[in-house]
Amino acid sequence: MEALQAEQIAGLDAQLAYDKIPLRNVWLLFLYASGLAQFQDRFEAEIEESPDFKSLVARLLCYATEKRLRRNLSFGYQRRHDVLRRVRGRIDILESVSRDLFRRGEVACRFDELTLDTPRNRLVLAALERLPSCLEDAVLAHRCRTLVHALGRAGVSSVMPSRTEIAADQIARHEGDDRLMISLAKAVFDLVLPTEQVGTRTLLKSQRDETEFRKLFEKAVANFFAAELKREDGWRVFPGKKFKWPVVSSSSGISSYLPTMETDIILENIQEERRVIIDTKFTDVLTKSQYGGERFKTGHIYQLYAYLRSQERSDDPMSLCSDGILLYPSIDVEIDETALIQNHRVRFVTIDLARPSAEVVEKLRAIPTLSSLLSS
Repeated sequence: MEALQAEQIAGLDAQLAYDKIPLRNVWLLFLYASGLAQFQDRFEAEIEESPDFKSLVARLLCYATEKRLRRNLSFGYQRRHDVLRRVRGRIDILESVSRDLFRRGEVACRFDELTLDTPRNRLVLAALERLPSCLEDAVLAHRCRTLVHALGRAGVSSVMPSRTEIAADQIARHEGDDRLMISLAKAVFDLVLPTEQVGTRTLLKSQRDETEFRKLFEKAVANFFAAELKREDGWRVFPGKKFKWPVVSSSSGISSYLPTMETDIILENIQEERRVIIDTKFTDVLTKSQYGGERFKTGHIYQLYAYLRSQERSDDPMSLCSDGILLYPSIDVEIDETALIQNHRVRFVTIDLARPSAEVVEKLRAIPTLSSLLSS
């Protein structure tokens, strides 16, 4: 019972931690999680004027959409099949003959038509339609509705694109404005949702469900290292890598019951012969011990220990001395402790997301450095 209560308190602390994070740093995490680090120093005024993250998303989505409307939205090709008076694209011989179209001076054609009714533009329209019900700012809500009408007049339909359509719509490198606009539109559906309670107030989904912000934190850290660690210095970043259990022999059905092992982030430096396994946790680093005092969480230690020891192989020298890091946001306590356990350096470290963005970035940059923390 005491252990359960401790976990409930830790969960409550995690929720309260979100409220302590400045909007500027939530935006910083979102940018790295979305691969938009190049926008880090922009939109200072919008950040200062927004009372919460959903309002910031709405302001910036409106800004990005208005900018695209002024410069023309991105076009795409839509496959069409129609009966025409002249040939366009490819002739559908079977339909033309079966319907006796040639004798009437018509032809069935299959062709690609340039259109603004693309999945990305429909996603933006759907996001702008959703936002007014989540906003308390009447002026901002009206701005969203105005843009919905503008997109509709431009030829964008209000049909929400499927996940398959969104995934297939690849955004090119030079389409930075579209990348920002689409990431903000996705954030509307991933993070900005109305509460189940009666009333006009809204909450971020991450405030109601710690899992969503944990994913944001995890992805932001992974993308941060991918952006900051230079390949020419020997670093490679592997987010979400799955490990296999080193099973030598087993019964026929055990594979369906063994849990999967999937790390959050792996950093490798071939030049330094180092491998660092990072597991992010959006919860309190410490928990109450039934014997008094506070301790690191047993389950987290066991999980990281399994990642490190289960992957040891004689043909992989880095696996024999790989480092492990458990990375937490700070909740009323700063922790940075390291131990050498069976030739593996294990580190428990917190990041104070309530600090200025520059300090958060510098602390993250220093994460891969372990050796200096170990006493002789």
